[in-house]
Amino acid sequence: MNFVKRAGMSLGARRSKTTALLAIFLVICTLLLGGFLLQAAAGRQEADAQRTIGVDVTVRKKGLTPALTDRLGALDMVHRYNAELAVQAATKDFAPLTSKVPEPGGAAAGKKDKGALAVNGVRDSGMLLPFSYGSTKITAGRGITPDDEGRDVAVIEQRLAAKNRLEVGDTVQVESTDGKHTSAVKVVGIFQDPAQDPTMWVAPHELPGNTLYVPAGIAKKLTTGTATVREAVLKIGSPDQARQLHADVEHLLGRGGFEFRVNDKSYRDQVRPIQRVGTFAGLIVWVIALAGALILGLIVMLQIRERRAELGVLLSMGENKWKLIGQHAVEVAAVTLPAVALAALAGSLTGQSAGDAFLGRQNDTPVSAARAPDTGIAPPTVRVEAADVGKVAGIALGISLVSTVIPGIGILRLHPRSILTDTE
Repeated sequence: MNFVKRAGMSLGARRSKTTALLAIFLVICTLLLGGFLLQAAAGRQEADAQRTIGVDVTVRKKGLTPALTDRLGALDMVHRYNAELAVQAATKDFAPLTSKVPEPGGAAAGKKDKGALAVNGVRDSGMLLPFSYGSTKITAGRGITPDDEGRDVAVIEQRLAAKNRLEVGDTVQVESTDGKHTSAVKVVGIFQDPAQDPTMWVAPHELPGNTLYVPAGIAKKLTTGTATVREAVLKIGSPDQARQLHADVEHLLGRGGFEFRVNDKSYRDQVRPIQRVGTFAGLIVWVIALAGALILGLIVMLQIRERRAELGVLLSMGENKWKLIGQHAVEVAAVTLPAVALAALAGSLTGQSAGDAFLGRQNDTPVSAARAPDTGIAPPTVRVEAADVGKVAGIALGISLVSTVIPGIGILRLHPRSILTDTE
């Protein structure tokens, strides 16, 4: 009789043991699939976290120009950057805030300050630490984005907006301190700076309420001298890229003469836990694979001992020993495939909840509100894909092969007469 057909008949005749073997394989396949799904979900969430959080590298250099910062931002590993160009400007058709404390020396009332506004030309206001860490918040409208390059827009502080009854959509005019250049900018956002007004007299441009954020092009127009960038902030994916970035920055700016500071605290707080979950998931796969092979090997070994009489009869009838091993392999493999299918079904039903339990808690890690950035990490997405099911099926079939072939080597040493006359 064909040993494959004989394997099917054996599984049908031994239904209880077949069901037990199916249950064991189902547990193994479910744990394997869970490990792969968790590993894949951790990888996707880590990639998303690297894009949204990343590592901020601040570059400062005397004489750093907007053109140089654009070249730094064009480096391969930089996926987001910001440059800050700070200038003073005067108001044209609206009134700046003034200190509530009288100016020492009795300055003449009504004296106009030609540099009452602190104008910050930026490329991406969301990368500024006060905005990214949430201490400064947009209360209406939006911030400055890279798409605003070449546009005449501005984001103003809410105290300045309240004094002049300005709202999102209004237009104001600002001019350079020498009066040679005037720019009409549309208010696209209003922000709230938590800093309080100083208790002593300060110049108007030092009041937090007189701060404007505009695209770098507007700040260049308002500059009376050489336009120099205060600092450039480059966002990269991970701390491991910082060394290569330093070499690239050094190639552009020259050896030495610049400050290179890496801020990876947010990355460590948010991304490293996700990486640990991914490593743990990979370890689960290996442990389950080894443990499954060991457990099934012991089960098959016990089955061989229980079925010695059956093996002796088959051998006495001239059956090939390798076909007996093949019969056991087919029996175990026949249980493997439905176990993989049931594991895939279980993974699709419960995988997301397991991913939330392991990865969702990373977003709930308590961090000081003053230092916790608005990361916006996407929740973990756990989905059963054909590649994961294929890997589970491959490992499960490998386990079934190993767990039958190794114990089955003992069959090669069996002799029909010794089996049939053995009373044990």
